[in-house]
Amino acid sequence: MNRHYRLFKAALILSGLLSASEASALEFRNLNEPAVVFDGASRQANPQFILLRGTPVEVIVAVDKWVKIREATGGLGWVEKAQLAELKHVIVTQPTAVVRSQADESSQQAFSVEKDVLLEVLEKPGKAWLKVRHKDGSAGYVSIKAIWGI
Repeated sequence: MNRHYRLFKAALILSGLLSASEASALEFRNLNEPAVVFDGASRQANPQFILLRGTPVEVIVAVDKWVKIREATGGLGWVEKAQLAELKHVIVTQPTAVVRSQADESSQQAFSVEKDVLLEVLEKPGKAWLKVRHKDGSAGYVSIKAIWGI
């Protein structure tokens, strides 16, 4: 009984360590072109959906020339590694996101954007805010809670 308890306790500790390291190792990229997302690491696999150029994706695992990705709504699939670029955009996940002139909730509203709009990342994120630019040139700070991909 004592041996089983120690093994069980070790498994819990190990699983906790693995979860912590996986959570801290999130990697996001953008698609550098429109991409068909497949259910396997091959062009002969079944196509699942299409993502637009610039869409941020989370890298789950890379195998040879293929990468398993997750998109903002949770969809999983495979794209070719060559279709990925460094992270330059995030996507709005709330119905409306307010972009402020300063990184502060009480700051003046610069503009607002709707869900699924891509915003260009201008600076590394702070604790709660990210400096972004809209495709029309407007810039400001958006709450990290309103976006996905960083």
